[in-house]
Amino acid sequence: MSKTRLSPRFFAALIIFSLIGQVAWVVENMYFNVFIYKMFHASAGDISLMVAASAVTATLTTVFMGALSDKIGKRKLFISVGYILWGISIFSFVFLCNGDISSTAALTASAAALGVSLTVILDCVMTFFGSTANDAAFNAWLTDSTDPSNRGSAEGLNAMMPLVAILVVFGGFMFFDLEKSESWVTVFTVIGLAVTVIGVLGLFLIKEPDIKPVKESYFKTIVYGFRPKTVSENKPLYLLLFFFIIFNISIQIFMPYLIIYYEVSLKMTDYVFIMAPAIIVASVVTALWGKVYDKKGTAFSGIIAVLSLVLGYILLFFTRSTVFVFIGSLFMMSGYLSGMAVFGAAIRDNTPAGKSGMLQGVRIFSQVFVPGIVGPYIGKLVLANAETIVNGDGTTSFIPNANIFLAALIAVLPAVAFFTVSVLKRRDKNA
Repeated sequence: MSKTRLSPRFFAALIIFSLIGQVAWVVENMYFNVFIYKMFHASAGDISLMVAASAVTATLTTVFMGALSDKIGKRKLFISVGYILWGISIFSFVFLCNGDISSTAALTASAAALGVSLTVILDCVMTFFGSTANDAAFNAWLTDSTDPSNRGSAEGLNAMMPLVAILVVFGGFMFFDLEKSESWVTVFTVIGLAVTVIGVLGLFLIKEPDIKPVKESYFKTIVYGFRPKTVSENKPLYLLLFFFIIFNISIQIFMPYLIIYYEVSLKMTDYVFIMAPAIIVASVVTALWGKVYDKKGTAFSGIIAVLSLVLGYILLFFTRSTVFVFIGSLFMMSGYLSGMAVFGAAIRDNTPAGKSGMLQGVRIFSQVFVPGIVGPYIGKLVLANAETIVNGDGTTSFIPNANIFLAALIAVLPAVAFFTVSVLKRRDKNA
């Protein structure tokens, strides 16, 4: 099969919208936890609740808005307007950073509880707009704008953006004292403004794919991906989605606590300098891994990705020295994002033509909903008896430990088995 060339305009839209979207998601997924931990002394249960609430919101939003974009037959409108409102909702967090509510010098229990509650509510509002723009519309646009001959390359770039975004966010956050509410004001202002401006740019940059409005009723488009008939007609797709759930549960066990683990547990105040090289290398690996997928297929590229993730878990569980934490983080990040690239491309390859918007809800169900509830809950159980520290105002905060990586390792083993069996079956078939 000859490879279809993708235009520079497509790659510009892919890189800009994927990167800025992932910057916003990194701030939410990795630093909202830090925000309520530092500003309101949130517990592991509070963090688990916030992640779960966001996961439910993201899934419902993607199901309904993805189906709506199919029904209307438009992607650009949902992406651009969604990004504009997404940016405004991020900026709204500025109002949590002012006044007595975030005055950590004398934070009362009621003020802390109010701060956590408002953060969870605003997080869900932000997630609604972000999932409309990114999870539902942008991902459907990416599927519609590529084909099996070039999807791996496009997905490789898309999958590396979370790592690039982490690097951008880490680099930006290193200049701020996150113990101070003023720092968070600047962060939410800058990120909110950037996302809004990108939304406006999308009105001119994004090329609307050639799709036709779905003639079925809106209700049928909503439930399409969850119908038994759809499952039976697309068994390879749903098998991939099942193991995508397993893979993402593993990630969500440790990810909400990762930054806190580096900074508080390992006392790596300079973790940005340690993580930056690992992220740069992992980003390059992930970008190239899309090409490996195009040439070698799902089984080969998938087994290498998950084994890299496993090796990273093992090193992070057993070691504490800076060098080995760096190496473990490199393998973990490479395996995580390469795995996302493999699953992402394979899922798009098995998505029926003209149904990408309807099936974004099923994808987000596998990537966010179940993992976002189950993973942090497992993490909370693992950290139930974790050590605590006493803060300056007399309150206590938990200290994450390396057991989160052991739990993540155990959780990902079924995915390892799946790719191993796939490799063996492919080898026997070739023989």
